[in-house]
Amino acid sequence: MKLPTKKTSDKKEETKSEFSWVYLEPRLTEKAAHISTYNVYTFNVASKANKIDIMKAVKEKFKVTPIRVNIVVNKPKASYIRGRIGTRGGGKKAMVYLKKGDTINFV
Repeated sequence: MKLPTKKTSDKKEETKSEFSWVYLEPRLTEKAAHISTYNVYTFNVASKANKIDIMKAVKEKFKVTPIRVNIVVNKPKASYIRGRIGTRGGGKKAMVYLKKGDTINFV
């Protein structure tokens, strides 16, 4: 008597991209909107991300090739909440420069 065999599905499993941990989130501020006219786009990124990781993530996610990337580290600020000291903010932002003609749409 033969035992039934498991059928494997032909569907490909969806794999996360290699650079999904960088987590590019657009930073929508007045200053970011102003410099986007010069093909410079600003993103909030993971604190462990470096310039090379950010360039590869932008290339993979938005299908554009960045020229260069500048990184700014925002330190957490101390604040008082109900008489106790705490922290707020902090993180890392990246400014991605694209060549003329390339654009990123945040719709």
